[in-house]
Amino acid sequence: MHNPANAAPAAPARFPAKDRFADGAQYIAGRLTKGTSGHTHTVVDPATGEDVLTYELAGADDVDAAVAAAREAFPGWAGATPGERSDALHRFAEVLAERAEDFARAESLQCGKPLKLTREFDVPGTVDNASFFAGAARLLQGQSAGEYSGDHTSYVRREPIGVVGSIAPWNYPLQMAAWKILPAIAAGNTIVLKPAEITPLTSLMFAQAATEAGIPDGVINIVSGTGREAGEHLVGHPDVAMTSFTGSTAVGKRVAEVATATVKRLHLELGGKAPFLVFDDADLDAAVHGAVAGALINTGQDCTAATRAYVQRPLYEAFVERTAALMDTVRVGDPFAPGTDLGPLVSHVQRDRVAGFVDRARSYARVVTGGEAPRGDLEDGAYYRPTLIADAAQDSEAVQSEIFGPVLVVLPFDGDDEGIRLANDTPYGLAASAWSRDVYRANRATREIKAGCVWINDHIPIISEMPHGGYKASGFGKDMSAYSFEEYTQVKHVMFDNTAVAAKDWHRTVFGDR
Repeated sequence: MHNPANAAPAAPARFPAKDRFADGAQYIAGRLTKGTSGHTHTVVDPATGEDVLTYELAGADDVDAAVAAAREAFPGWAGATPGERSDALHRFAEVLAERAEDFARAESLQCGKPLKLTREFDVPGTVDNASFFAGAARLLQGQSAGEYSGDHTSYVRREPIGVVGSIAPWNYPLQMAAWKILPAIAAGNTIVLKPAEITPLTSLMFAQAATEAGIPDGVINIVSGTGREAGEHLVGHPDVAMTSFTGSTAVGKRVAEVATATVKRLHLELGGKAPFLVFDDADLDAAVHGAVAGALINTGQDCTAATRAYVQRPLYEAFVERTAALMDTVRVGDPFAPGTDLGPLVSHVQRDRVAGFVDRARSYARVVTGGEAPRGDLEDGAYYRPTLIADAAQDSEAVQSEIFGPVLVVLPFDGDDEGIRLANDTPYGLAASAWSRDVYRANRATREIKAGCVWINDHIPIISEMPHGGYKASGFGKDMSAYSFEEYTQVKHVMFDNTAVAAKDWHRTVFGDR
């Protein structure tokens, strides 16, 4: 049973958002401005339900101004040498590191993430991304020259695309801003980013830090508005050459539909329903700890989170019992309290959505632990207890749909073939993990599980040097790593005549001697 003593005490320290963004929550051409849509939005602290910041939302005019600023900045930024862009990004990484505590507090405030998570994961990961792309900016290259056709020399140029319009989700606002912005500008593009309207703070701070680091005005622009108004206008804008979107598969389909009208390049990182496959020779203690960490990271609001645990039958009951027991030790509480392991969901709307999935699951599965909001001092926040569901059918809602909360569903399987088949049996393919001491079993899992990332005996770590992106309904394209340059650049074949007579020879071949 849940132990009320696990609830961490509240801590009063918060980030002063009203003072920081008194001039507005749009960042266009190097300065904060107010939105012009005629509508406002209030950022709410999900831990307390208190208002954090009320700001004017971006409208179509703000998107137009941001795109115009990015378009104006593009020739100069694209024309900078790789070394010059690299130097600017190194300075950017230094500024981010200097502002680390501010970023950690702002991210915790708007998202409900435990401060220890933003301090140890979100902010250091963002600084590392900036450092990586500072170095990678010097490695952007085409192919060497060569004679592939008679007296002609060919080579390949890799060039920036232009103005990139990106839309980021609310679950990792700071890291998603980094994943969208850094490879784009390292490759010489300029960008307009639309963060989720409920979590704009750290995206705005990210752009401000870039300006402080010397990145020219207009290279990075932020429009804080709704998807329906600002997002659709950005995706459909004729001066935007590429759209990069992270979010749900349903919204991703709409983004693709709008972008198609202007034949934009698309990069889509969509939903996930990551399987957690435990074979009967796995280290059970490691798998249990990995499942709890992998399922509850960011209160389960992570598209790579462990959501479906398939456990081979000899270990199944022990896994369920031990995972439930470990979940019950997780301390739910105020994100700013030192002892908190798990904060609230991002909003009461999201909390109620997750609760709906669990409540419906009671009719067809066993809720082993959790399944309710905590009472007492946490009642005003968007909290939900870590929840374990067992014995659901493979075709049930809890197994097939993206819950996006602190919920793990556990199912048994028998043979290895069945386990891998079940792991692949959803529309999604973003991430997965397999747990085994047998190298052959593990290697088979990496080959046959259809996902963009497969961890072995671990779940959730990511690094700047390696790509992140999905298969199937989880989208296409890669974030991070050198592979992301392929998303934000276009390839040009250059060919020239070494003899100055080839054109005449070609003319003679086609039209005769005249």
